Amino acid sequence: MAITLGANQYGKAETRLVTVRRDGERHHITDLNVSIALRGDMTASHLHGDNAHVVPTDTQKNTVFAFAREQPVGEIEDFALRLGRHFVSSFEYITGARVLIDQYGWDRIDDHPHGFRRSSDEKRTTAVTVAGDQAWVVSGLRDLVVLKSTGSEFHGYPKDRYTTLPETTDRVLATAVNARWRYGRQNVDWATTFGSVRATLLTAFADTHSLALQQTLYAMGEAVLAKHDDVAEIRLSLPNKHHFVVDLSPFGLDNPNEVFFAADRPYGLIEGAVVRDDAPDPGLAWDTLSAF
Repeated sequence: MAITLGANQYGKAETRLVTVRRDGERHHITDLNVSIALRGDMTASHLHGDNAHVVPTDTQKNTVFAFAREQPVGEIEDFALRLGRHFVSSFEYITGARVLIDQYGWDRIDDHPHGFRRSSDEKRTTAVTVAGDQAWVVSGLRDLVVLKSTGSEFHGYPKDRYTTLPETTDRVLATAVNARWRYGRQNVDWATTFGSVRATLLTAFADTHSLALQQTLYAMGEAVLAKHDDVAEIRLSLPNKHHFVVDLSPFGLDNPNEVFFAADRPYGLIEGAVVRDDAPDPGLAWDTLSAF
């Protein structure tokens, strides 16, 4: 029986980077979490402890900080592309790089020039993969919490002796949108497109009369592809943040769908991809990324 080394990568995960751009008294904050993973011929390191091809993860961290000083970070997609291409072009034994970036939002306090507050738990994301002279960009967002107080139903499902969930034609529908979309090209206005995709997701969630969260997921993905021809596919992961109507009858009170118990777990998890039928081959765009 032969034992061989399989696919592998290594890098520096979750380098926290904050930059302050000072335009006179009015400052601008960029707050990122950067993870780098490098691929190449690492056999000698794994089998023999020979590190001749191992770019230290500390060097990777330092590169993130230096790049942020040498040139404005700009859009996270561009920053990730610069980092990935740097490592692949600078070391002949590094054949590929994957750069993941989460961006945290900050809002000004009463339009103060240098006072900020964290806007929410939502993050803007990108996952850039570089291999040789090719690159793939997958952008997205995480933890965008949304809720509809009506316009959602759930009924017609199979039932067995373990089923206790009552059917409903009027329920609260809430989720935390986690979305990743693959671009079919790179000559994209990243910021404008991100804002438009985000707005499209929100509108589709709000406007779709939902008979199931699965239906809402598809409507959201379909709306994004219909509006953005530079997006080849979108993958969505939607945890169902259940809101159960509380039985107030023991207290002599009615509850006309107004008082709810918000359960954080367990929860339904609805995931799926919506793909353009003429989408270009994904190549390495999704390689080592979670399915959704």
